[in-house]
Amino acid sequence: MNSSELSTRARAALPGGVSHELRYRDPYPAYFDRAVGAEKWDVDGRRYIDFKMGSASQMLGHCHPVITEAIRKQAERSIFSADCHEAEIFWAEWINRLYPSANRTRFTASGTEATMLALRLGRAWSGKEHVLRIDGHFHGWHDHALKGAKPGSVRAPSLGIPDVVNDLIHVCAAEPQAMQTALQDERIGTVIIEASGANYGCVPLETETLHALHDIARDAGVVLIFDEIITGFRWSPGGRQARDGIVPDLTTLAKIVTGGLPGGAVCGRADIMELMNNAILRDGLAPAVSHKGTFNGAPLVAAAACAAMPLLATGKAQAQANEMAARMRDGMKGTMTDLGVSGLAYGDSSIFHVHFGRDSLAGLSPAEIRGLPKAQVKAYRDGMLARGVDMMAYTSGLTSAAHTPGLIDEAIDAFRATLSDMIRDGMLP
Repeated sequence: MNSSELSTRARAALPGGVSHELRYRDPYPAYFDRAVGAEKWDVDGRRYIDFKMGSASQMLGHCHPVITEAIRKQAERSIFSADCHEAEIFWAEWINRLYPSANRTRFTASGTEATMLALRLGRAWSGKEHVLRIDGHFHGWHDHALKGAKPGSVRAPSLGIPDVVNDLIHVCAAEPQAMQTALQDERIGTVIIEASGANYGCVPLETETLHALHDIARDAGVVLIFDEIITGFRWSPGGRQARDGIVPDLTTLAKIVTGGLPGGAVCGRADIMELMNNAILRDGLAPAVSHKGTFNGAPLVAAAACAAMPLLATGKAQAQANEMAARMRDGMKGTMTDLGVSGLAYGDSSIFHVHFGRDSLAGLSPAEIRGLPKAQVKAYRDGMLARGVDMMAYTSGLTSAAHTPGLIDEAIDAFRATLSDMIRDGMLP
């Protein structure tokens, strides 16, 4: 069946025809059949250069042979028995070695579960229910993470979240003075920050600023959580905290930490993490912080992760991805200059973002940075997709160790053709 026919079936079986709201596309999404390296093919036989890479999870490339072989071998031994196993120990030991904040690690079944657990730990350790988060930063889809996720708005971008939950969440700008002012509210005991800046660095968070935010949180005595679900194992083998020497109390991980399979992790200070120790009685509870989850540290996931860890720990995969992202950004900048388009191509590590109509982000709020006209964004994404280039989201993308100069140059050609069409159609000045 082709994508159109599959979409008709999907709309009768799934809400909106999709399993994730960002996969929705009008008139219908492409349905993919296989992916290898940095390329993938849909059921209609079209081939794409992939800059989504499993929503940033496939750092080593799709179907890396070491990962697929590890999964195959584990599947022959045990797919899942809900028991302890050696691989989860080996996996946790790798994380504890690589991440400066990590004395202990606990696995979860997703990144959203990781931030949910980290916030519970922060509240338990601090004894305070209120949480401070940064405007526009993303921490998953659970109730305690959505208020403030949309830049410039303190309204949770979803129905079904009780006001009593939203009242516990405070939002401030990614500015030291704003955080210092917010933390004068003594009800706040936990701060969570997306280590890259909002939406994997679409709104950049400079290292100097992150240092300052860290220091203010430290002075206030609150529990500081770094959400490194995107930056973890991407900015460096030890995430942004290792690269830039900024250590939080707790860290949330997912995507790359699992070798690209479903799952996540929380790691951090031993004294906070030991709140989950069944052998320690606190306030009549053992463990003091309850954490369950049928598929935490599942053997198939752990096998993939353990196979990935030695490859990620060297830094070679990150260096290759960084080099290819820099080539992409440079090519985009050159193309916009050639075509007379005012715009930016920017990003840290192996990420690239495009912003049209400005030569600088200075003075723009997070909402303005994310506020390109929807018609313009759609024209850009549709144009790139029609030319066989699939982006992460919005006007952004990311690279992996599997991207090559040839693939990048092919994508730049598609970028030039797409922008030329947008100029012709009045979508760009």
